[in-house]
Amino acid sequence: MTTEFKSERLGSISTHWSLVQRAHGGPEDVAESAKRQLLERYGGAVRRYLQKVVGDPHAADDVFQEFALRLVRGELCGATPERGRYRNFVKGVLFHLIADHRKRQWRWPRPLPAKSIGAIGDSDHVDFDRQFLESWREELLARAWDALALADADSGQSFYTVLRFRAEHPELRSHEMAHALAAQFGEPFSSAGVRQLLHRAREKFAKLLLDEVRASLENPPAEQLEEELVDLGLLEYCRPTPGRSAARC
Repeated sequence: MTTEFKSERLGSISTHWSLVQRAHGGPEDVAESAKRQLLERYGGAVRRYLQKVVGDPHAADDVFQEFALRLVRGELCGATPERGRYRNFVKGVLFHLIADHRKRQWRWPRPLPAKSIGAIGDSDHVDFDRQFLESWREELLARAWDALALADADSGQSFYTVLRFRAEHPELRSHEMAHALAAQFGEPFSSAGVRQLLHRAREKFAKLLLDEVRASLENPPAEQLEEELVDLGLLEYCRPTPGRSAARC
């Protein structure tokens, strides 16, 4: 993915329900652009989800292509703000696509995996809900990491490298991390300098993550944004500093 495309992607998708309305009610060229942006916004999470639920990579890709085709054709136009979050609408569409996929499998004249046999029950609904939330959470985190790397490329900072190093080596103390970073960058790092850099990197990452979550909602108030962070298990990444709520960190 090019830097130019990332910048456009992360900067242009903001008012979410307005984007949905343009995709299904605007002039043809505007609608096509909005549909592509919706697919870009949800495509990664949808792929992650299908790979978990369907299992077979080829079958997951088939279901994804059906989802993308329906979106591009304008067939996913039943979502409104009154019916809840758009990601819940997407989840419902995928649930039915997976059910249709299983029905087609059932008609095939060959043995099937046990989890592919039969109708989808209540326990499946619960499991699908959990897996979709996990997939959406993973996608938002991945987008925040991408945005942090892009920001570093633009500013010359090393927030992404340092924060990734910490995520991959949580057991290291600050002086050990300073030594390892000095070897990697070929310049001296102090324990105090590493702690300060990590603090600034975490604040930057939290802001970028909040931007991604906010972009998936429609101009959310602070309370709704914080509720979304709790639902997705992302609040820990945006722990407030004294005097600020997590939704404003």
